[in-house]
Amino acid sequence: MSGAQPVWTVRDLGRQPFERVWRAMETYTDSRGDDGADELWLVEHDPVFTLGQAGKPEHVLAPGDIPVLRTNRGGQVTYHGPGQLVAYPLVDLRRIGIGVREFVQRIEQALIDTLATWDIPALRREGAPGVYVQGEKIGALGLRVRHGCTFHGLAFNIAMDLEPFSRINPCGYAGLQVTSVLKSGGPATLPEVASVLVSQLSKQLGLRPETSTEPPLLLQAALLPA
Repeated sequence: MSGAQPVWTVRDLGRQPFERVWRAMETYTDSRGDDGADELWLVEHDPVFTLGQAGKPEHVLAPGDIPVLRTNRGGQVTYHGPGQLVAYPLVDLRRIGIGVREFVQRIEQALIDTLATWDIPALRREGAPGVYVQGEKIGALGLRVRHGCTFHGLAFNIAMDLEPFSRINPCGYAGLQVTSVLKSGGPATLPEVASVLVSQLSKQLGLRPETSTEPPLLLQAALLPA
């Protein structure tokens, strides 16, 4: 008889600047050790364009007043902003027994199955990680693995202003169109989508979610009310 299903802690961080959460993810990953708990951080970011570590600056066409940050995730350029659900799975792949390619596929499947809740048909696209609805991108992936542990994650367009995507070549593809859950006929609130996404990610990764109302220690001081 197998042991109890492993747990991961789910934390809703609310709206946060990208760089603050990025640095906290790195610190958490570097300090967790072999016994460090797996976690899932959910967040809505202030407007920002992010370039992956191999991202080409020429894919940022006209950022205007939106800042551009180069990061150490995989992938090219994307946009984060209000109305987008960003999920950061901080997972030890060795402990759950899967490789990076399968991890990506399982995240994509979780997005596909989440969208199916509202009868929105979604597909993968070979050679272009992420999830698409009628050829338009609705979910982007950008990951990093260090010492077998993942950080960065996925961005899921729920109900957001899509105009900033026209200022870049999304994920490095000129002319790539993007869409949102709301535009595709789904709900408009992040919490409604988040509850389904957490369930689907947990199912795909074989983890049992336990929700915590406390932010990670690395962010608690930064999240204190003004």
